Amino acid sequence: MSGPAQNGVVIYSGDLSNLSAFYEKLFGMRVVRKTNDFISLETDGFNLIIHVPPFDMPEKTFSPIKLFLTVDDMAMSREEAVKLGGKAFEGEWSNPVFKVSNIADRDGNHIQLRQFNK
Repeated sequence: MSGPAQNGVVIYSGDLSNLSAFYEKLFGMRVVRKTNDFISLETDGFNLIIHVPPFDMPEKTFSPIKLFLTVDDMAMSREEAVKLGGKAFEGEWSNPVFKVSNIADRDGNHIQLRQFNK
């Protein structure tokens, strides 16, 4: 990636390294820039920035942003998410193109996993 990304997602976290490791291991993302305030990850043109919040984070938060990321093996990815400190939610849905299920990362951010039909 050359220069700042034009598209991506920012997730605020108080533990940059821990959350970065979750996305690196589960989705094969790679670190493209790291400072004391943020870690920028990239995969296939998608940029995810994990940033120290510029404000006090409330105890209970809800984010209207939900990531969706493609995986090769839904079951394996769900198991790996739990091993990495995340959570796998009940249920799986499908359409003619792909199936989906939901997990949460270590900070509780929800992620929709997509596995495309072959």
